[in-house]
Amino acid sequence: MALTTTSGSSAGLRFACQPGCTRCCEVRGFVYLTEADLLQAAAHCGLTPAEFERRYVYRTRHLLRLRKPRGRECHFLHEGGCSLHPAKPTQCRLFPFWPELVEDLTAWRDTARSCPGIGMGPLVQIGTALETADGMRCAYPTIYGSR
Repeated sequence: MALTTTSGSSAGLRFACQPGCTRCCEVRGFVYLTEADLLQAAAHCGLTPAEFERRYVYRTRHLLRLRKPRGRECHFLHEGGCSLHPAKPTQCRLFPFWPELVEDLTAWRDTARSCPGIGMGPLVQIGTALETADGMRCAYPTIYGSR
């Protein structure tokens, strides 16, 4: 594991989402959904799952993801923040505790350049961070592969 102190003992990571920050939502990429995410988001928006999917979701055989509107990263990101925040998808909820960030100190530090919450807040023990990252593997097995 790359995340250790210089003495080789176990380490942790610091992260606290910063009030009003939406920088993670502005990064280029896709927001993937689980079936449960779709149901929760649809209910939050007052839509049936089928209507929410028609409007906002791109589905392939193995993946669901939010469609991207022209010139923006997300339909739900507005000047005041995320309108889907109370029902945010697993991927958004678990950021930055994704396997590719938690398991690679260089990737974690690179992400810290665009995320002001990394390095802030209480220490999260590496075991806890890795358990949280496993939530991504469970939610998106086609992206992370099955164990």
